[in-house]
Amino acid sequence: MAQKIVKIGPYKISNDLPFVFIGGPCVLESESLAIQVAREIKKITSSLRIPYIFKSSYDKANRSSLKSFRGPGLMEGVRILARIKAELKIPILTDVHSVSEVAAVSRVADILQIPAFLCRQTDLVLEAARSGKGVNVKKGQFMSPWEMKNIVGKARSVGNRNILLTERGTTFGYNNLVVDMRGLEIMKRLGYPVIFDATHSVQIPGGRGASSGGRSEFIFPLARAAVGVGVAGIFMEVHPRPEKALSDGPNSVALKTLPAILRALRKLDNVAKSI
Repeated sequence: MAQKIVKIGPYKISNDLPFVFIGGPCVLESESLAIQVAREIKKITSSLRIPYIFKSSYDKANRSSLKSFRGPGLMEGVRILARIKAELKIPILTDVHSVSEVAAVSRVADILQIPAFLCRQTDLVLEAARSGKGVNVKKGQFMSPWEMKNIVGKARSVGNRNILLTERGTTFGYNNLVVDMRGLEIMKRLGYPVIFDATHSVQIPGGRGASSGGRSEFIFPLARAAVGVGVAGIFMEVHPRPEKALSDGPNSVALKTLPAILRALRKLDNVAKSI
């Protein structure tokens, strides 16, 4: 199937084009940290000529424990994201968790992300698609890649064609995920850009009892494999000090290591898409 091109801000995103990088801290821990990370990643990606979309969440609605940090909330989070977009001139991606959030978020975000646990929530998918913004649907850990055609059908039913599909691993027993690289090819057959979430794919959901763990040493190997398959984008959670992150630190990339990682992925992407 011919691969569709989705336009987000100044970027054209397609499985056949050079990959876009989507990244930032898992959650908006503070305004200063978010701006710092966004600015540094923009500097890195600009030097490598990699299109960059900032990602962070204003609310982590599915934390393991009630005591876990969730974020600044909708209105404050949207304000921070709006500032980052205005000052750094970069597109924004963030999660929406309910129909009621879509209107406020769509005024700022270029891409509304449907979290994996909510990917089959029809009303949420439809409302996000009606916004006319890009819609990034993360494949549920409980779903096969071929089932994503049903979610694409939901978004398309209200006229939205700016659809991205993200692989983030599949449940493998208790507290573990596994990535089937065949799924990337299967989802590509739907024609829409496929994103590989290299950090959530190495998460160990609930692995610490009251919080999730992760195996960050596998982020780069899995990202290389996905780029070798040929994807439209790579998604990573990035933090200056993952060990101090308030969400998903064990499966985040340290900011200082990002230049070398992206440099290597860009070289591999050039080779994979020149065949």
